[in-house]
Amino acid sequence: MRTSSIKMYGCLKIMLMLFSSRGMLRRPKPTDSEADLLKEQQEFIKSGSLSAASVVRRPDKRRGEAGGHAEEAHNDHNTESQRDVVTIEDLPDDLPSLTPAPPKKSRFKNSRVTFDDEDAGERLDRHDTHISAVLSKIVERDTSAIPISLPEVTGMAFPKVLHRSATSTQVPLPAIGGKKSIFARQIAAQRLKEGKLPLHSMSQAPQKPKPSVQNRPTQTSMDIDLCDHAGDSGIAPVSTSRLVSGERLGAPISSEETRRIHRENQEKLLAMSQSEILEEQKKLLCQLDPRLVEFVRSRRAESSSHKHPEGKSSEESVHISSGSSSGTAPSPKPKEVGVEEEEDEGQEEEEEEVSPRCVIIEKELPVRPQKDWVHMDQVEPDKLEWMGNLPAPRKTRTKQEMQARFDFNGTLIPPMEDLPTHLGLHHHGEEPERAGYSLQELFLLSRSQLIQQRTLALSTLGNIVSKARAGEYHSTLKGSILSTLLDAGLLFLLRFALDDGVEGVMAAAVHALRALLVCTEDEECLDLTFSWFRGLAYFPLLPSQEEEEEDDELVDEILQVTAKEKEERKTDHDVARHDVVKGLLRMKLLPRLRYILEVVRPSPRVVQDILEVLTRIARHSSSSATQVLDCPRLMETVMSEFLPTTWTTPSLHLPQSVYGLPLACAMKLLRILATSGRHTCARLLNSFSVRERLSRLLSAEPSELLLEPYEALRVTTEAYRMWAVAAGYGQACDLYIDLYPALVRSLQSFHRTLAPSDPLLQPQLQRVLALLALLIQVTHTAGCHQQLHAGMVSSRGDECPPPPPVSWGRVTGLPAPLLGHLKSFIKGLDNQAQKDVSLTLLPAYLLYFAAFYHQLTKQSCFKPVETLYELEQLTSEVLLPLINHSVVQDLIKNLKSSSVVCSDQSSSVHPDTSPSLPGLACPGWRNRLVLMPSSCPLPLLTGLTLLLETVTGIHKGLMGKFTGLLVSEPVIDYLRSISQATPTLSHTQAWLLRHEHHLIYLLVCLAYRLVPIEAQVAKHAPLYHQVALVLLPWLLPGSEHLAHDLLSTIIFSKDFISESHSGGPEAIELGELKLHEETSHHTSPSLQNVGALLREACKNLPSIRGCFLTHLAHMELSVLVSQDALLGRNPWIKSHLLPELTGPTLPSDWPFLPLVSLYEKAGVSGGGGLAVEQLPHGALQAVTQCLQWLLVLEVWREEALKVILPVAKVARLSCVFLCSSDLFLEKPIQKLTWGLFRLLTRPSKLDSLDLNVPPPGLASFQDLYSALLTQYEAVSFGDRLFGCWILLPLQRKYSTTMRLAVFGEHVGSLRSLGVTPDQLSIPMERFTSPPEDSLPLVHLYFRSLVSGSLKPCWCPVLYVVALAHVNTFVFSQDAAAQEVDAARRNMLRKIYYMTDEVLKNHLLFFRLPKRDSKLGFDTYEQLPPIRAKHLDSVVGLQR
Repeated sequence: MRTSSIKMYGCLKIMLMLFSSRGMLRRPKPTDSEADLLKEQQEFIKSGSLSAASVVRRPDKRRGEAGGHAEEAHNDHNTESQRDVVTIEDLPDDLPSLTPAPPKKSRFKNSRVTFDDEDAGERLDRHDTHISAVLSKIVERDTSAIPISLPEVTGMAFPKVLHRSATSTQVPLPAIGGKKSIFARQIAAQRLKEGKLPLHSMSQAPQKPKPSVQNRPTQTSMDIDLCDHAGDSGIAPVSTSRLVSGERLGAPISSEETRRIHRENQEKLLAMSQSEILEEQKKLLCQLDPRLVEFVRSRRAESSSHKHPEGKSSEESVHISSGSSSGTAPSPKPKEVGVEEEEDEGQEEEEEEVSPRCVIIEKELPVRPQKDWVHMDQVEPDKLEWMGNLPAPRKTRTKQEMQARFDFNGTLIPPMEDLPTHLGLHHHGEEPERAGYSLQELFLLSRSQLIQQRTLALSTLGNIVSKARAGEYHSTLKGSILSTLLDAGLLFLLRFALDDGVEGVMAAAVHALRALLVCTEDEECLDLTFSWFRGLAYFPLLPSQEEEEEDDELVDEILQVTAKEKEERKTDHDVARHDVVKGLLRMKLLPRLRYILEVVRPSPRVVQDILEVLTRIARHSSSSATQVLDCPRLMETVMSEFLPTTWTTPSLHLPQSVYGLPLACAMKLLRILATSGRHTCARLLNSFSVRERLSRLLSAEPSELLLEPYEALRVTTEAYRMWAVAAGYGQACDLYIDLYPALVRSLQSFHRTLAPSDPLLQPQLQRVLALLALLIQVTHTAGCHQQLHAGMVSSRGDECPPPPPVSWGRVTGLPAPLLGHLKSFIKGLDNQAQKDVSLTLLPAYLLYFAAFYHQLTKQSCFKPVETLYELEQLTSEVLLPLINHSVVQDLIKNLKSSSVVCSDQSSSVHPDTSPSLPGLACPGWRNRLVLMPSSCPLPLLTGLTLLLETVTGIHKGLMGKFTGLLVSEPVIDYLRSISQATPTLSHTQAWLLRHEHHLIYLLVCLAYRLVPIEAQVAKHAPLYHQVALVLLPWLLPGSEHLAHDLLSTIIFSKDFISESHSGGPEAIELGELKLHEETSHHTSPSLQNVGALLREACKNLPSIRGCFLTHLAHMELSVLVSQDALLGRNPWIKSHLLPELTGPTLPSDWPFLPLVSLYEKAGVSGGGGLAVEQLPHGALQAVTQCLQWLLVLEVWREEALKVILPVAKVARLSCVFLCSSDLFLEKPIQKLTWGLFRLLTRPSKLDSLDLNVPPPGLASFQDLYSALLTQYEAVSFGDRLFGCWILLPLQRKYSTTMRLAVFGEHVGSLRSLGVTPDQLSIPMERFTSPPEDSLPLVHLYFRSLVSGSLKPCWCPVLYVVALAHVNTFVFSQDAAAQEVDAARRNMLRKIYYMTDEVLKNHLLFFRLPKRDSKLGFDTYEQLPPIRAKHLDSVVGLQR
């Protein structure tokens, strides 16, 4: 700062002296007029002096103009000095048009001189020079006088390795002309050794030595150069000032004058002390314009940039200066590091002292640079800091959140763990002492320019996602890693990385994308359940559709836009935020994956990952599967490269390329695509030649496929599954005829060669299960052949599909050999080594026989006698031994522990999921009892009960033989747990819940057949009825047929409501009669009428069933689709993909369905009034039957309604009053609603009733209550039932808003609200306790009493409530706010001076509510002393 200040001071002083000593013209002043300025201009022109600034016209490069020479510039300057007119050449009179733009001209056009009469050929000859002219000018240099240096002859085999330290110590750098290469230094050292000068010294003129500048006085930082000073001897030759040249002085001695002025300035500066210089500098800076100072500094910065071409000033380059020559000896004192600069030839050498911020202490550096180290001549301390020791990691735990760091495998590194540095986990980021990479750092590295960094970051992110989806971070990290990564843009990062041209980066991106989308455990679990009942179907993995709130102003516009247009308007980010798979499809992922497979042809692992990603996309939805199938050349590449019809044996166990070999994952992709729909499956079979691939893979044994044994088993297993899916549509059944011998041979060979010690046992088991699944679907398809052949159509009236090529006669030969296998597997249960194999295969065999006998009864060749005999043999030889086997009994005991419905199934593994990317969370299920064949009873019991249900449906006489299964203690205990369970619905449980629902349904169906004939089963009829009631609202989409069947049979069956014929209504009447005798008051109407209502409802059960089935008619299409799938009507099945998992098949409040439907049909206007006055035909009967059913459930099946919140019950029953103006006045409706009201207002029910919770489907209960008040004022006519419904929400524990509405907006309703405390059946204490704390509501109470709006004869209940709260308020002496206390006193004074003595006495002497009293409350004979004293004090203050 001091050096620059001195420079600035000197320059400015020169400028002042120029203006003062040369007699220059006066400078213009702001006060000068225009005439003065013109006069001074004329004087300046007459003087002929040069102007201080000259205007130089720059050449226009677009016009081809070149810069003028010095002479031209001088002539132009002389011309310009003679006049003050500025002209612009070539300026047209008219403004040029902006469009089109003027054409660009060559910059060399003016240098080309041409003449109009010049011949073009002559000009071409003049420029066309023969190559001989060029070659003739080449002259070889004479090298005869140059000595030749031969290499020295040594005895070494190879020349001695030259080390740079040898040359750096032999020859100093100044001797060789600065920084030279190692070879140049070696040559220079050799020449010096020979006594010759270096080569660079021979070509340079001798230069004068320049004085040293080490003892230069300290300068300021104003960045203006001064001349060099001699250390102690005075002034050296002075150069001119860098800013002022004097060329505009107009005199021949301008340069001399400038140097003289500059020398005077320097002498004056040297004569001044340091303090004087600083003082003058401050004065000068205060007087100068800050912009001028900045201008001078910018000039200095420009000169510094020319002197240091690397872009670093002398203050930014730091060198180490050490006292010793070697630089390795330690110094006793910390040495300061100075600055040394080396400049090229022809430039001045100058050194300046370093400011304190650049001073480096050598001892503080982590290493001491040596002189012979490469690129260490300039020390950068910030970079050298990373060469020191790392700080020690944290030793103690902290409650503060810390950034998560991971290693390259995705493992979370604890904050206190000290890892060695050779692992490569320490880097130059934040927290250098901690090993590992944070998510932010990995995101940064993934966009690096270095290929290795991008690859490493992407692979690490993939490993992190894999471990997150496995749930490894649940207990250690806060929040969801997967959601955090998706919100940070991981999806876009991976999509960009897929477009990388480097195959390694591309492979890492594919692996990370696979880790994000695909969960290996999910796929394994779905494959494991493929052979279960309806296991080939699955739910689409669609995220839940969130309701998007739209602005009211855009409603009209949105109604005019289709859903497709709305989807197209969304950005990629919005789409990916709600649905990851849909976002990837939006970003053109499929064409990129096709390009990688077809053109890049990556490694086997990348191919495997891509095929699994495509499989996950196909599982998303049917539309996604269609996009995969329609992607140009994608499926053609998969079929030709990974499912060829011919291939050769791979030479290696793990081939380097899987192109040209059949892959199991490719066949699985076809299976998932085929599951999405019948049409897609037909396209695959016909257009993509999948039929030929199936025939090629399944016509031979796996050992004959020229593949590795494990891969051969996997490929054939997936081929069987693909064929089973196609057969499930009635397609590809002609292959069954062609490959029938191969199928039978496969069954027999497996059964014959099965060995427990076989390492390929599990793949072999899965292959047999897939084959049995195929045979089941072929059997179902063959069972429909006769119906289709006869031209029968479904009840929907659709066109009849063509009959399949396989008829029933083609499958009749299968049961015999399979029955032998079944018996052998049952015997294998006794063998410990064969037990697991038997338990794995038995469910599939049982499902096959259930399918066979189910279809057998529909055939024309059905022989009842022979079939009954076969079923008796099957029961005695297979079914009963299997049921009574100890292994099966142990499995039945595991029903409750392995149930998904009735057990929490909490696991230590909590997979990380995201709402936009739903999954099955199977890492938490993989090692659970529910999926282990040796302990899971679900598949075996499902197959067994399905077969029992089929057998008992054909042979009624065999029903009694299976009673023991239904009444066994484990089954009864399991059903009790089911009746009290409340499972949750999500993708993580739905895939298993549907299988357990099948088992529960089959058990209930067996009970339905056995209850009328078996007393032991009939004893548990209420339990089975309870289970059926709780199962009904649990059934998932795709199970509509099960719901319809339950409603048609068990739900409304008198046999399962045993209370109706075993004294149930009489017991209710006796109980209420006893209650009536114990109470001294009479309730009207009493609960003693409930018994008669129940008796009438039980007689009306068939009509009630018809009512509910009628209101569920809108589900007919879904019921028929579900029926086709569950009953094996394969030719009518449109898709094996289940409906979207939006919720259960029926709502949980389905018993209120007729009532809610009537309310929706009638409609309510905005003000709460009825929009449709006339009820639909049959509405009264439907509401009556609905209320009857609700009464039955509320009395005898209360547990079945516990899933319905009490507030929801009140809200649904409110529709009785809202859907019509007189429906609630009908006598049957009155009786049933009174009965339900009494049941809902029992003390236990009132405690659980919370009206502050919004009812399902409503924003709040307050909105519904407002509509009830409006309806009551309009049509109630003082009805006591409606009045009780209005009073119910006015209890003290509920929201004040509803009480304010009654006493404020609807105060007129108080005149007709004549419900007495006896009729209300709700204790008055629930209305009066605790005291009211709302001051506005107390004022409304008092106003209604004083104004006469509330009288005991009109509204006795609320009259007592208002008295109680006002009395408690005015006599309360608790500490309160000043406003409340003033209101108390004011209200008490008004009461005291009230003229209505009756009301005054009621308000002053009120004591407690009392139901038996004539007034409904009890009063004091005289005020208690404390109240009297308080009254006197308040009234006395007034006096």
